[in-house]
Amino acid sequence: MTYAADRIEEEVAYLAYHFHWGMDDILDLEHADRRAYVGRTARLVEQAEARQ
Repeated sequence: MTYAADRIEEEVAYLAYHFHWGMDDILDLEHADRRAYVGRTARLVEQAEARQ
């Protein structure tokens, strides 16, 4: 099974925006690690928004 290119682009943009990491650094992450960072970051963003 392949992972949709548009989904990878969303993950890269999301992590680059929040962490200021380069595309190569993000793409070098294992798929599971990249998804974990996306999930953790999303939870932090949601928590911050809930406090506002």
